[in-house]
Amino acid sequence: MFAGHFGVAAAVKAKAPEVPLWALFVGTQLYDLIFLPLSMLGLETLEGEGYGGAFITAFYSHSLVSALVIAGLAAWLAAARWGMRAGVILGLVTFSHWLLDLIVHRPDLALLPGNLGNLPLIGLGLWTMPAASLALEIAILATGGLLYFRYAWRSAGPGKRGRGMAKGVAMLLFLAAALAMDVIPTL
Repeated sequence: MFAGHFGVAAAVKAKAPEVPLWALFVGTQLYDLIFLPLSMLGLETLEGEGYGGAFITAFYSHSLVSALVIAGLAAWLAAARWGMRAGVILGLVTFSHWLLDLIVHRPDLALLPGNLGNLPLIGLGLWTMPAASLALEIAILATGGLLYFRYAWRSAGPGKRGRGMAKGVAMLLFLAAALAMDVIPTL
């Protein structure tokens, strides 16, 4: 679902143009960006390979409580920079990552940071059905890409339709490339 998160950002940008696209992209990937240094420190791991073949131990960056705190911090920073509406939007976009992960991950998501209390891990496991997982990811990417394309076209105005079309096509190509990088190495 790595690429699918970008589809959410594209869709939201179409409906909330006041939030910078880069912030939406970073917000949708923030938990994974935090995962990287924690992985390098050996605190979190990624095992297995293949589309949906990964088992992730991310008890700090991807626990429910951590996800809420990180989304809250993202919202607070965005509100300070771009206003309350942008803050709420960025917080929700950030948390959307955890919600999508809940759908696709095997039961490997902790509720509390560090899996404190050794509570049961959660995840609905759509990754165990790669075709269904891929279909969901493509649907999210297509929806986000098409909404963004329409937004870029309309917001460009009558005299700059070519520029709007170029922005829309660039987004569609980016989302397609993200999907290819997500899926092709695992085939």
